[in-house]
Amino acid sequence: MNNRPCPHDLLWGLTPAQLPADAPGWARQVLADGQPVVVRRALVASGQVAVGVRGASRDQRYATTLELSRVLRRVGPEQLIERLPTGGLPAFKALALLKPFLDELGLVWGVTGSVGYQLATGAEAVRVGSDLDLLLRTPQPLSRQLASELQRLLDEAPCAVDMQLETPSGGVALREWAGESGSVLLKCATGARLIENPWATGELAA
Repeated sequence: MNNRPCPHDLLWGLTPAQLPADAPGWARQVLADGQPVVVRRALVASGQVAVGVRGASRDQRYATTLELSRVLRRVGPEQLIERLPTGGLPAFKALALLKPFLDELGLVWGVTGSVGYQLATGAEAVRVGSDLDLLLRTPQPLSRQLASELQRLLDEAPCAVDMQLETPSGGVALREWAGESGSVLLKCATGARLIENPWATGELAA
């Protein structure tokens, strides 16, 4: 991992006292319980990182910032696959089934979303209907043919699986890159935009 936190990393160090006065009570409680925040994509001042507090339900998401000097611990998505999850929930079963195939890709990959959060914290964030969110670090171009083959594999899992390709320019959904569209939606710190080739960084200046 890079020295600077990357999107989807989990960070410990934000306290309730550091939240704005109008922050919701549930967000303060999450931090009081010692839970981490999730790094998000946004432009922030030097020395800070954009983060989000994750609550118990999907509508409980609170965006804020964290001073880098206050980060006590950092866990990246790729660190969360070192130990397989246990349990009979579909998302856990899907991760266990897909892990051997993803390991064979020769690329760094990890788990995000509710499964990643539960693996990192022990908090019961995964439900019966939860998706499995994965991240694949692709510093070099991934062929659309391989993307299509990989998407077919994910579609056979026992739950919905969403994989994001982390390119040098930002994040792209594997499902989009595996499709036939001439352009895909790239998510980066400045927002989202359509782009033909996420690995051609020169396009970002266009």
